[in-house]
Amino acid sequence: MSEDNDSASGRQVISRAAAVLRALAEDNSGQSLGQIAKKTDLPRTTVHRIVAALEAQQLAAPTPAGVRLGQALVRLAASAHTDVVAAARPFVEALGRRLRETVDLCVFRGQHAVSVDQFASDQELRVVAAVGTAYPIHCTAHGKALLARLDDAALEALLGARLERRTANTITARKDLLAQLAEVRTRGWALDLEEHAVGICGIGVHIETGQSEQYALSVALPAARYEGQLDACLAALFQCKAEIESLLAG
Repeated sequence: MSEDNDSASGRQVISRAAAVLRALAEDNSGQSLGQIAKKTDLPRTTVHRIVAALEAQQLAAPTPAGVRLGQALVRLAASAHTDVVAAARPFVEALGRRLRETVDLCVFRGQHAVSVDQFASDQELRVVAAVGTAYPIHCTAHGKALLARLDDAALEALLGARLERRTANTITARKDLLAQLAEVRTRGWALDLEEHAVGICGIGVHIETGQSEQYALSVALPAARYEGQLDACLAALFQCKAEIESLLAG
């Protein structure tokens, strides 16, 4: 085979693998090979070979529902944001120390908000998850802060009519979430009142970075401390947002 043919073949393999990854990114709860084949317009046997290769590199992972994005890809996504993370880090740390609560910086990834940095609370009762965690975007504070940046047409294309229920407080009807996001746009901040996990609340704001990527900053705290901390968290969160945006704009 000639060098040109080898090059064309290589580009085709990469293109097909990218198509599979994009399909997986649309729903990280897990998809069957048949669903992926339909979305990518590729033969099921081709999808099977590509998924097997991706799984071998931890770029995809099996689930009871089929296949989802793997942790290696999540780590790569996080590493692509080192400039924003490095710029925001001193302010994220200052916010966490001031409130003594966990602070997360996340980036928008379709139906998820992926954590790219975190300052963990030093309190005995605290909320902590690993950097690289992909949070459902419809039931978390940082997720809703990101969703509020989209118009209703984009939201309807992104979100299903029924949303995954995580707790008894999760908003599962798209129309109800759209109504709440309209409020988020008006006031400039989003809440998670035990919608993602029982006993955990969150307050989130969007960060304007001047880049195509969309970021959000949030404070996560036990529900037992939420009401007494809301005003202090909001004031500190908006100060941190302004400091980060000022630095990135400069």
